[in-house]
Order: sequence, then C-alpha cells, then structure tokens
Amino acid sequence: MTLRSCVIGLAACAAVFILTACDRQPDPGTVLDEALANGRDYKTFPAANEDYFADMDGGYKRDTDPTVVLNENEVKGRNNWNVWTGGNDRFWDYMANNTFGAFDLLKVISSSPRIGFCKGPDGKSNAYSDFASLSEKECNDKKAAGEKVTWFTPNRSNRFSWYGLINEPCFTQAKEAGKYGLWLDVRNGTGPGCDKPDPFADEKKYPGVKFGARGKNMPVGSYYGEPTGIVGLRLFPNPAFDEAAERKWNDALKKNPDAFFSDEKFYNNKNLIRPYRVGMSCGFCHVGPAPSNAPKDPENPQWANLNSNPGAQYFWVDRIFIWNPVKVKENFIFQLFHTSQPGALDTSFVSTDNINNPRTMNAIYSLGARLKAGEAWKERLAGGALDNKQFADYPQTKSVTEGFTPPGLFVPKDTVYTTRVLKDGSDSVGALGALNRVYLNIGLFSEEWLLHFNPLVGGKRITPIPIATNNKNSSYWLATQEQTADLALFFVKTGRPDKLADTPEGKATPPDAGRLDRGKTVFAENCARCHSSKQPPNVCLAGQPCKAGQIVENTGEYFDWMRAEVKKPDFLEGNFLSTDRRVSIQEIGINACSPLATNAIRDNIWDNFSSETYKTLPATGKITVYNPIDGTPSEYDMPGGGRGYVRPASLTSLWSSAPFLQNNSVGDFNGDPSVDGRLKAFNQAIEQMLWPEKRDIDNKSTDRVPGIGDKVPGPSKILRTTARSYLKVPAGYLPGDLSTIAGNWGAWLHYLAPWLFTDIGDVQIGPIPEGTPVNLLANLNPLSESTDIKDRIAHTKKLVDLVFKLKKDLKSLPENATDKQAAEVFIKRVPELLSLNKCPDFIVNKGHYFGSNLADDDKRSLIEFLKTM
Repeated sequence: MTLRSCVIGLAACAAVFILTACDRQPDPGTVLDEALANGRDYKTFPAANEDYFADMDGGYKRDTDPTVVLNENEVKGRNNWNVWTGGNDRFWDYMANNTFGAFDLLKVISSSPRIGFCKGPDGKSNAYSDFASLSEKECNDKKAAGEKVTWFTPNRSNRFSWYGLINEPCFTQAKEAGKYGLWLDVRNGTGPGCDKPDPFADEKKYPGVKFGARGKNMPVGSYYGEPTGIVGLRLFPNPAFDEAAERKWNDALKKNPDAFFSDEKFYNNKNLIRPYRVGMSCGFCHVGPAPSNAPKDPENPQWANLNSNPGAQYFWVDRIFIWNPVKVKENFIFQLFHTSQPGALDTSFVSTDNINNPRTMNAIYSLGARLKAGEAWKERLAGGALDNKQFADYPQTKSVTEGFTPPGLFVPKDTVYTTRVLKDGSDSVGALGALNRVYLNIGLFSEEWLLHFNPLVGGKRITPIPIATNNKNSSYWLATQEQTADLALFFVKTGRPDKLADTPEGKATPPDAGRLDRGKTVFAENCARCHSSKQPPNVCLAGQPCKAGQIVENTGEYFDWMRAEVKKPDFLEGNFLSTDRRVSIQEIGINACSPLATNAIRDNIWDNFSSETYKTLPATGKITVYNPIDGTPSEYDMPGGGRGYVRPASLTSLWSSAPFLQNNSVGDFNGDPSVDGRLKAFNQAIEQMLWPEKRDIDNKSTDRVPGIGDKVPGPSKILRTTARSYLKVPAGYLPGDLSTIAGNWGAWLHYLAPWLFTDIGDVQIGPIPEGTPVNLLANLNPLSESTDIKDRIAHTKKLVDLVFKLKKDLKSLPENATDKQAAEVFIKRVPELLSLNKCPDFIVNKGHYFGSNLADDDKRSLIEFLKTM
C-alpha cells in the first residue's frame, strides 16, 4: 500500500482503527480453525459440569429455595456462559496487533503502576481534564511542587469504578511484576470456594489444543484457559510465543522491566508477540452485580453478589478499548468510543456497517415467558438460515417447548416461531441461532469470519459467513452449537426478575396501594400494547386484516381486556413485559442509527442469522433529521429490507437498569449498583422519559462550543468531541516499509508534511476541532449499496473528491491552527459529509414519548407500578 493510499484510507474512514492491507488472503470457505487444523474434533471439547458458580444467580439461597438449584444441563450452560471462549483468544490477539496500540486486553487485566493518568484538582476524568495529557514524571513533578495532582492508576482495587469490569472472587492484586513483567491478579485462599483451584484450568481434564509453542516452551493449558481475575476473561498460552519470541521479549525486559507498559517502541509494534492471548466469554459483557443482592463493595464481590443475566451495565467501553489514558482526548478513536455511554457498546464495530451505533447490552430475563410470547411471531427461513439449530433438535430443549404451538416452535422445514433478538429484532431464526451468532461476533472461528469484511475499517463488500462453512471447518463452532441447548435451559431456569420487593429497601418502603392501583390502569392504557407479553388470546394487530370475534388492538374492547388483565395478582408472573413485536421508527421516534444497522440484511455478514421475513420487511417511510451544525431540518428516506424497525425493550427489573433508551442516553449514569444507587438512577431517568423537557439539549457540547438546542424542538443531545483531536497511527503500525521509514525519519517527515506526520513519525490527521459531531465522520459510508455500477462509481467519485478536498484543507492550515480555523474547514464540508453519511440522525436522546401527555399524577402512579416489575 502506498503512502498516498494510506492517507486516503485514513481520511475517508476517519472513525476507523486500521489500514486496509493489500496482503493476499485465503478465499472464504477454505480455512480451518486452529482446533480442526491441529486434529481436534468437536467431540474433544465436552462441556464442563462442575458447579463452581453455584452461589451465582440466586444460588446462595439453595438451602431454603430448591428452585434455584441447577441440574447438570443447566450447570453446563452456565459454565459455557462464564468460561467458554471457543478459541476466540486468537481473535482478541489479532485485535491487539491491529488497533494501532489502542486496544490490549493483556494490559487491561494487569495492574501495572505505569498505566495511568494525572488526575487534577478539578476531579475531571481523562476525557475532559487538562491535566490528563501529563506524563507520570510531569505529574509527580507538579505534585512535588505543591500542586494538588496525583497519578491515578487503574488496577484491581478500582477496576469496577474505572472499567466497569467485575473482579473475580478468590483473587488479590499483584504486588509486583510477575513472569514476563506482567502484573496479573493472584489467586488466594480466602472467601467461599477459594480453597480449591479453578476447575476449568485443569489441563488434564480439559486439554487445550497443542500446536506451535504450546507444549514446547509454553504449556498447552486447558481449552478453558486460566482465570485472569476478571469475570469473562481467560488466559491462554500464545502458540506464536516460541523461543525466539520469548528471547526478544525477555531482552526488552532486561533493558526496561516495564517495557510492555512504558516503552512505546516496544509495545507499539504490530508484529509484537505477547506471551499470552486473552479469550473472552459471553459473561464478560453480561455478568453484573445482582440487583437484588448487590455487593457491599463492588470492587470485591462474592459469587453470591453476581448475576449472569442483567448485562454489563457499568462497562466503560472507551476505557477498556483504549488502554492508555494519557492524552486520549486528543485521539479521535477515543472520541468515537467515548460516544458509548457506560453499559453500551456498538456490537458491529468489528464487522463494521459504518454506523457508530452503541447499544445497551441485552439483559436476559424471563426467557421462558419470552419463548412463549414467540408463538405470536412466525418467521420464514430461507437459504443458509435453514441451517440454524432449533429447540426440536435437542431432547432437553424439545421437552421444554413440547407444550408450545407448534411443539419445539418449529415447523419443518422453513418456519420458526421465535422471539426477535437485538434492538431491531434482526436475530430472527430461533433462540439457539441467536445465541450461536453471538459467539461468532466475539471472535469464534475468526480465521473465517475476518475474511468476509475489512475488520474495523470497512470499505470492502461484506459477504455472509455461512453456517454450512462453520459446520464443515470449525470444531469450536460445532462444540459451541452442541452446548447452546444447555445454555438456553440455564437462562430458562435463572432468568428470574430482580424484584425491588425482594430487597430490604423494597420491603421497608412498599408502594402506596392507591397509586399502585391507578398505575396499573395507566399502564394498561398506555404501555401494555408493546410492554406485555400477556395479550388477548384472539388479538388482531392494528392495521392487519381481522376476523370476526377477534379483539382489535387499541379499541375499547382491547383496553377493557387489558385493564382487567393488569389488575390480576399474577399479571407480572410469567410476563416478559415486551411483545418482541417490530415497531416502526416513525412510531417510536428514537434515534435511527440502530434501526439502520445493516449487518443482518440480505447478503451481509449475519445473513444466515436473520429470517426471510426480516429481509423482506417494507421500508417505513421518511423521518426528519437535523443538520448538527446549524439545526436545519431535512427528510431522510428510510431504506427497507429489514431496516427501520425497533423491538420494544422488556421492562423486567426496570427499577435496576437506568439510564434508559436503547443507547442509555436518557438519565445520568451514577455507577452505583446498590439498591439505593439504582433507585436514584431510575427516578431521575424515568422522569426524563415521562417529562421529555427534562432531557438534555444541545445548547453546548462544551463550555466553548455552541450547540443547536435552540433550533431543534425537544431533546437534542448530540455526541461531540470533547477536545481537539486527531486520527493517529503510531509509526510501528504503518504498513510495510513505511513503519521503518517513519520510525527512523520521523522528524524529517514532520518537516515535509506537518499536517500528516508528528516529529516521531506517527501519522496524525487533523486537527478535528472540539465540538465536532463524532458521527459526522464516524458514519461516512465508503461503499454505495446500489447494484448499479454507475451509482457505485458515482458514490466512489464523490467520496474521493471529498477526501482530497479535506486533505487540501488540512494541508492549508498552519501548524498551530486554532479550533476556529479547523472548524471552518469542517463546516465548509458539512453538506458533502452529510450526503455520504450512512446515518444522518445525530440526536441520540429523542423519542419514546409515550405517556408524556398524561397528567402529572398519573405519571407518578405509573412510576409506582413500574418499580414493581
């Protein structure tokens, strides 16, 4: 790749991590995963049956409540969720070497004192503080001079508050660097169950895949890896860490024992071979503090304080995916991740659809009731989607659904009655298919997956990953597929709502009976159509052809039935509190980026995991969007083929899950998992939901940048950069010989092209001024969706023209350009940027105004009922 094409790729895809290399890759469908390539059949990866996590998910009550005890299948399902990584340690190692030094799980699991930032007297986080750009030495010098600053180090003692990650019980923080200079948590013998070793790390019972350095200078290890001290992350010997790599690593440590954490030339190298690879289980993004039995100290939970179902509600994406907190606010990639509210993540950021779309991590409550509700939704399957496994394929899940209509929720050969998963309802091929897809999305069979798109950057036509190919070429896939039936059973058993009434606080302050009764009626009349899986058995959806005797939605007869139903004592029992129906974006009015996601449309990466019914959904029509610079309204035509719809969220345990909306944009995050903390967050967020005028407006993105809140009706929060930033690529990550040239001739390159190179040879494109709408750049669409070659050529020409204009504008800026000068560059190009934007809807906290027209007293009564869910 030439320097010129590198610059074009960076500028055109300003929100991306990596450059598109020109190396020849194997053809899709021709590669094997590491297990199969080394002679391991899927049958050699049996599920673990040790009930190590018995206290989780309410299991600590087993002596008095036998319903919380899991059978062997359910135990296997929980073990799968918490410790099975399916060989994805290969993928996360790839990510560490292909994200310009930004992402590195091996650093996240360490407690090195060299990782940190200077915290100033203002107490601001590193995203906003003017002190955060200081080095450790500069910070300590200021402290010695009497300034009120301190060097803050993310480590196990503050891991929950800083990263939002869950410390695994039975571990303590490393007091010194261990093998290979790493500061990994140390297992100790204190606490329930800590007197025995982690059973999943048993290499004899669960032998890992022996190849490369494994079994030579490195142990083979278990196929579940070793525990890391963080729930959901497992440690594996790196098969590439052979004797030569080990010597190179140890030589660097002899010169600098902290080289992996402090020597940029050492760790900012795309060819660095780490001694370990870190694998990720599903529990990493889903296990959290139990709302009804929260830990007294969130940094030191016991297994009894943890729940597998609520989702990682406290997960700071920007801090986890950008490991180095020094100078991060100057990095546009950090600014991109900083748009993710805590607890939200863009799950398509690797197989990118070129839409920045952070969404909350799904809670998994009341799965049994949700499956029952799936009887209402018939989805037709076609093509590769027919290869998905169904409940009827396994005896344990078939027996659970034998009483459903139809039995097993499947009509051979092409119809499934199913819940709709993901925010847009696109996982629509059956519950097992939805579960299996998740493993691919976190790196299982990355050998194949990464061949179907350009990871992170896009710019290549995406092709589907076929289930048939997985079945043929991946032992890890087949092993996972065999285990997800037990995983489903685990969720059916443990997905109980976390009730406020079951907590000491809830028992001490029961709801007012009068308000509660009125709240039920308000709910029936305003919410139940979308937020109750209990519907009239003969209901006919509004707008559909109805038969005589059916109850039509939104009629007097419908509301009479619902008012009577909601007053029943068992209304909340076995109620998923969502219909899983698809609601048009026009009806719900929220930000359109989630409904515009393209990963599951026809011929895209998840083609095999969405139904033909989804792929043929009609377009929903036009929406109004606003120019993020001047507030000018315009109409945007929503495309069809699956896009344009939203799945109503379940209200189960709503009291414990604020902030609200699909992106956590309504309400403030307080980071407190206690009952009191959750209720404070709930009360503030639910008021903003029902009184939208209390939501944030875009009057200012910072103290220095004006917004458009006075030009746009209603809520208008726009995600903007918090400081002047640049798209940066360390010299060690440039492709080919450029890496060496930039590393050795950085000062000369900076002299020749100061707008492109720093004085140490890093590529740096910018400045991107403070207050720039992040999605103005992040949502640039590098490819036309049209099948017409003329349209595709026109789109490419438009994109290239914009790139060269931006390049010329940036080059014309003086080296020390002001934010005002830089802003003038971007403002001039806003019309062109908008015309190439894949989601030109920038307001993130709008929509879902249902109930906002109620009288205040009715709103208060509704809130009282919502807290009981």
